[in-house]
Amino acid sequence: MIAKRLDTLAISILTLLCMVFGLQQIAVKLTLPDISPVMQAGLRSVAATFLLVAWMKYKGETIFQRDHAEFWGIIAGLLFAGEFLVLYMALEYTGAARATIFLYTSPFIVALGAQLFIPGERMRMIHIAGLIAAFMGIVLAFSDSLFSPDSNLSETITGDLLALLAALMWGATTVVIKATPQSQLSPSRVLLYQLAISAITLPIASVIMGEDGVRQVTLNSGLGMLFQVVIVAFVSYLTWFWLIRHYQASKIATFSFMTPMFGVFFAWLILGESISLSFALALLLVASGIYMVNRN
Repeated sequence: MIAKRLDTLAISILTLLCMVFGLQQIAVKLTLPDISPVMQAGLRSVAATFLLVAWMKYKGETIFQRDHAEFWGIIAGLLFAGEFLVLYMALEYTGAARATIFLYTSPFIVALGAQLFIPGERMRMIHIAGLIAAFMGIVLAFSDSLFSPDSNLSETITGDLLALLAALMWGATTVVIKATPQSQLSPSRVLLYQLAISAITLPIASVIMGEDGVRQVTLNSGLGMLFQVVIVAFVSYLTWFWLIRHYQASKIATFSFMTPMFGVFFAWLILGESISLSFALALLLVASGIYMVNRN
């Protein structure tokens, strides 16, 4: 049974998840001096895969079995790994603010895919208006950092396109999970496909890209990786896929607009980065957009 609207429990869980996803960027940034970015993502997936397998064994789930969703599981896993790969590549060419803007076009991909491939997920004009309002809030929040007079135009465009590709992969992953036999699997099994495939592909990609990998292990990087493995890749992703299974994909995806807002807030709180006066208005736009998308 798929719920049409997000109830109070779902909204509370989604808000917490967006906070976690926002903190993830802080953890990645604090770990970067010690571990290169794509290798971080790969090691996170490796460790989280072992943690997930242990959880599934504890719950009595069979790890290796025919579930008639293998093909779509591999597709979702490759999209999941590809998203992180091209996103980190994008950050080599364009600014973090610009990459965030393009990455958070993902809910539009989910909304379009839901209309085409997921029965019963139809959006009215108010829902579309809500998506646009929330996205404009993200643009406003990062408006001060969008343009840099010193940036190389060709490199910036390359980075923007890579971030847009990451958004496409993120949205496509959600649609694949919701519109195929993957939707009938347990959240842990859905996550297993994605973690296992990215655990194999991302470390290999890091080596091919010539990254330094693990330079050293410090308290900051240790705590940062622990947070990414246990809280993000295991607990939060498992919860995210549970929500996708039980609620409309387009409504769930729209909530992700809150993530960069929390990211900005935590960057101010933890890293001392500045917040412009437009942030409050941006937050209002995001909240209004989410409200409109979740109206009947």
